[in-house]
Amino acid sequence: MAQVVPMSGAASSPADSPQKETVSEVDVPSGSATDTTPPVKPQGLSGFALIFACGAALFSDGYVNAISGPVGTILSRLYKATDPVAFSRFKQLFSSLAFAGTVVGMLTFGVLSDKIGRKFGMIFASCWLALFSVLAAGAYGAGGSLGGLYAALIAYRFLIGIAIGAEYPAGSVAASENTEGEGVNKKRQQMYFSLATNTMIDWGFVVAAFIPLLLIWIAGMDHLRLVWRLSLGLGAVPPLILLYFRTKMEESKHFQKSSISNFAKMPWWLIIKRYWVRLAAVSLAWWIYDWVTYPSGLYSDYIVAHVLPADASFQSNLGINLFYIPGTLLGALVNDRLGPKYTMILGLLLQAVFGFALSGGYSNLKNHIGGFVVLYGLFLSAGEFGPGNNLGLLASKASGPTAVRGTFYGIAAAIGKIGAFIGTYVFDPISNSLAKGDVDADIYTTGPFYIGSGLALVSAAVVFFFIPNIGEDGMLKEDEEFKRYLEANGYDTSTMGSLTADVQPPSYRSAVDNESGSSVHEDKPKATEA
Repeated sequence: MAQVVPMSGAASSPADSPQKETVSEVDVPSGSATDTTPPVKPQGLSGFALIFACGAALFSDGYVNAISGPVGTILSRLYKATDPVAFSRFKQLFSSLAFAGTVVGMLTFGVLSDKIGRKFGMIFASCWLALFSVLAAGAYGAGGSLGGLYAALIAYRFLIGIAIGAEYPAGSVAASENTEGEGVNKKRQQMYFSLATNTMIDWGFVVAAFIPLLLIWIAGMDHLRLVWRLSLGLGAVPPLILLYFRTKMEESKHFQKSSISNFAKMPWWLIIKRYWVRLAAVSLAWWIYDWVTYPSGLYSDYIVAHVLPADASFQSNLGINLFYIPGTLLGALVNDRLGPKYTMILGLLLQAVFGFALSGGYSNLKNHIGGFVVLYGLFLSAGEFGPGNNLGLLASKASGPTAVRGTFYGIAAAIGKIGAFIGTYVFDPISNSLAKGDVDADIYTTGPFYIGSGLALVSAAVVFFFIPNIGEDGMLKEDEEFKRYLEANGYDTSTMGSLTADVQPPSYRSAVDNESGSSVHEDKPKATEA
């Protein structure tokens, strides 16, 4: 992947050696434009490696979220017959409290990532996720009681949810800001974000379906207790690996320059007046998307029942989760060409088309399972191509400025998660109402899909009318426009940033001056691609 010489719009940190694009004329003779001296390589992670280290922990979040399905299947086989009522209650709470913990983490660490920093949130999430993944793997009821085991797993699942929630506004926001950092190809900024975040989540889902299957092949069906414990415990490995790299990071240049850590002085009213429509639109689109994804599970159940043997639930999870990968990879390649806004709209429109085709042709397609599977795979891929890749991107880059980026991201993601939670409860009553209680009627399965496909069209309209597209260095330009907006309304912007003017060295202040100018004068030469 081609990289670029550090861009003129990127500010160098105090620890970095100044690049020739960002040093002032006082430091460099006028003829330095032809200077062929190679730039000093910045310390620590940079370029795509830095973006990847910020976002790749979402692989763990995808894994830990998805592993609950296979683990639940194993626990059902082991313990359900002992007390079906207690197991049913456990299964419901196990899922519900994971939602609750995730929402708590998103909202809490959205605020903390703006107030304290993205790095703090990422390190916390890695440590917390690793710790409670291990504890969940070793969960045990006092005296071997099943009730104690269930209670421990539910508690750990809630705490794991907090770590998952923390990762979104901390890791994703840091990844988005570093896509505009030094050494990153401007023509690949959106692609790198998608690959480091949503693609990693999707691979986490795939691996979570494969690991229990692999462990069963190795240990056999007689050692299912070992399988479910190892499956949970392995969720600690990726965050521990990434923890080392995260400790080596610095805060992004955007945060160093444009954060407002003193929330008492945050100009909330000015921020809300300028950005409330964007935040509401992104939140609504996320909420709708999670509604759209729920009924797809109804069709996956049909495929499992008619294509695979009755004991092939793990293989079915793996096969269905693989549908996500082509969509997210293709969407990442298109992101910078169309922009996140129009890529998401295209994905939503395709998803609606495939959804209506599946629903309208269900009575015929269910007798031609091959065509049914292809259309279903296209539906899932379209979801990852569009909203899957771009909701987080738009939430981090389009909803607001750096000063409240984590808070806004956490709000939008939490609203989306609440949409998924509500969807799990309302679609069954909707199906029963449409089919008048006849679970074998086609409308029982197709009704929610009609609704989901219609909502995809609503989401596309919301994105089209209310969310701006994002181009090269979009966050940098938005921050400069935000500062001018604050100054025009009498707000003192001199104290913004984790590095104030009193402690910034000359090289950093010079870089900031050049960076500010580049967002206003669009005719300045851009960095040359290597």
